Amino acid sequence: MTAPAPDPPMTLVVVIPTYNERENIDQQVCEVLALDPPPQVLIVDDASPDGTGDVADRLAADHPGRVHVLHRAGKEGLGRAYVDGFRRALELGTTHIAQMDADLSHSAADLQKMIDVARNTRAELVLGSRYIPGGKTVGWPWPRKLISRLGGAYAGFVVGVPVRDFTGGFKLWRRETLEDIEVETVRADGYGFQIETTYRALQLGKTWRQVPITFHDRVAGASKLSRSVVFEAAVMVWQLRIRNILGKRW
Repeated sequence: MTAPAPDPPMTLVVVIPTYNERENIDQQVCEVLALDPPPQVLIVDDASPDGTGDVADRLAADHPGRVHVLHRAGKEGLGRAYVDGFRRALELGTTHIAQMDADLSHSAADLQKMIDVARNTRAELVLGSRYIPGGKTVGWPWPRKLISRLGGAYAGFVVGVPVRDFTGGFKLWRRETLEDIEVETVRADGYGFQIETTYRALQLGKTWRQVPITFHDRVAGASKLSRSVVFEAAVMVWQLRIRNILGKRW
């Protein structure tokens, strides 16, 4: 029998959505650029009024071919920012695409661990998790930690999958996985977007791994979380459950 063709060398585009992250984006991008393999970074800015887009353009000028900027017309939500960013990243021809926050809550050191797992195990989706052994959250009061942990457990219970940090947004995708889940058809935002994209990958039987991460509360800037985003996610998991019972793909 003919042996399967080896995978092409791993290449990576890191998609970082931004809205009013002027104080954080420079440090985040520079730390990511030091990873192995040398990644490209795609900043997706929603016309931040604080000038984040200008900082992004300067970074692109300082790192030609390695930092790209996608300027959107206005604030349209995290989910749509990721969809647009993933589309552009796929056009760049990369083998893998990572997603992470711009506010330094996700570290480049943890992303390196996720890259190593993807490279060594050929996992099609790697999830950064605060809630497996070795993972933790720094800077949150205990009520917020409890709500976050219970929210992830609630989502996993409703849809019936053993993901420990279902609402987390720190992920590393194989390009074929993003293509197969038809990410452009996902309409949810915020937590809902994170839940639905991971759920779709698991429903398709994609191989996945969880990697412990340390999540740091933001130092500068303001959180973008709203009650409507939380409510949307709480309702959406039941919609996913019902679709599955009815045998609908999504």
